[in-house]
Amino acid sequence: MSRIGKKPISLPAGVEVSIKDNAISVKGPKGVLEWELPEGITVVQEGNELVVNRPSDIKQHRAMHGLSRALIANMVQGVSAGFEKKLELVGVGYRAQMQGKKLVISIGFSHPVEVEPPEGIEFEVPAVTRITIKGIDKQLVGNTAAHIRAIRKPEPYKGKGIKYENEVIRRKAGKAGGK
Repeated sequence: MSRIGKKPISLPAGVEVSIKDNAISVKGPKGVLEWELPEGITVVQEGNELVVNRPSDIKQHRAMHGLSRALIANMVQGVSAGFEKKLELVGVGYRAQMQGKKLVISIGFSHPVEVEPPEGIEFEVPAVTRITIKGIDKQLVGNTAAHIRAIRKPEPYKGKGIKYENEVIRRKAGKAGGK
C-alpha cells in the first residue's frame, strides 16, 4: 500500500469538495480547481477528510494512488492558502518592476524582458531584485518560476542571473593565473 496514498486529506474550514463521475472539484476562499481522476482511482469524502482508494495492486493503480492523493492535497492547500515561489536577481544593474500586470526584467540584455502572467498567476516585486510568484495551482506556479529563471540562469563563475530564493549556486574557480 502506498504510504502517501493511504493518508487521509483533511479539509480546512471553508473548503468544499464535489466528486462527480471521474472528476474532482475543490472550491475554497482563493478559487476553484478541477482535476480528472485517473482510471480506477476513487475518492471518498468521510466527514472532514478525503480518502483516496485504488481497486487493485496492479502496477498502474499503485503508481496512480500516491500521485492522485498528492495532487488532491495540493489542490486543497492551493484553494485555502495558495502557493508562492520567490526569485532573486543577482548581478549589477539587474532589476525587476511591474508595469500593470506585466513583469519587466532588466538583466543585461539590450532590451528589457516582459513577462505576461498566465491565467491564475500574480507577480509581486517587493524589492527591485526580488520577484514573488503567487497562485493556487502549484504546478503552474512552479512552471512560471522556472520559465522566468530560464531567461537568465545563474552562472557558476560569478553567480549572476535569476535564482530561486533558497537555491545554492555551486561556484567554480576562474582561470588560474599563469607564469
